[in-house]
Amino acid sequence: MAEFAVTFAAGAFYGLTTVVVGQPLDTIKVRMQGMPNHSTHSAFSVAKELFSREGVRGLYRGGLPLFLGGSLMRSAQFGVSGKARDVLRQWGLPDYRLFGLFDYQIVLAGIAGGIGRGLVEAPTDFFKTRRQVEKRWELRHVLDGTGVTLARNTVLYAAFMVYVDLSKQACAAHIVPSILTTPDGMSLTPFAKGAICANLAWLTVWPADVVKTQRQSGNYDINVSSWKLLMENVKSGRMFRGVVPGLVRSSIANGSSMVVYEW
Repeated sequence: MAEFAVTFAAGAFYGLTTVVVGQPLDTIKVRMQGMPNHSTHSAFSVAKELFSREGVRGLYRGGLPLFLGGSLMRSAQFGVSGKARDVLRQWGLPDYRLFGLFDYQIVLAGIAGGIGRGLVEAPTDFFKTRRQVEKRWELRHVLDGTGVTLARNTVLYAAFMVYVDLSKQACAAHIVPSILTTPDGMSLTPFAKGAICANLAWLTVWPADVVKTQRQSGNYDINVSSWKLLMENVKSGRMFRGVVPGLVRSSIANGSSMVVYEW
């Protein structure tokens, strides 16, 4: 129980750090994805327009719901996945790596952590997104985008854990530059781990992230399915909309947050 509480507390500090250092870039990303009038604007022009009207405060739009819910969802993410790993070990399941690379127990624990995070994130991210795109909300719409959020997070966190495990294998094989590894050379530094592995995970699910934002923004027809939105984004070239500010934010926020988490 004590170890479980520590894992949750560490996740809370991770989430708090993510909000503090990453919210401005997240606001730019969400406006690029969820506001049709910004659908062709560059990240710089979106940031310039918002900053000229509201200053730094505008860049932190939606920060409060993410501050309150973000810490909890990171705690759920790390806490649930950690508990899942413990349970799988207790069951005495055989060790096995698909293609000699992918540990199925890590994938299962990642899926569990992603679901735990998604259940918390869906409503809190709804409020955050509506604040960021300057759209009023109604209680009946709070769960809009829950399905795609759960699907995105399930793959996102499972992918993150897989990439972390692959990075350890790469370090053990001495194919990672020493500047990115810990002194013993057996794993990435906390900042490199958070930045590189999180970015790879985000790239894996980015098209789903665009759809999630669109569904939660209130600026797109709620009767259109997530699949149809995805296909429309593919046709219009919007499936990786906002990826530049999103990955810059991920590098800074997840790198810094992993340092705090492992500290």
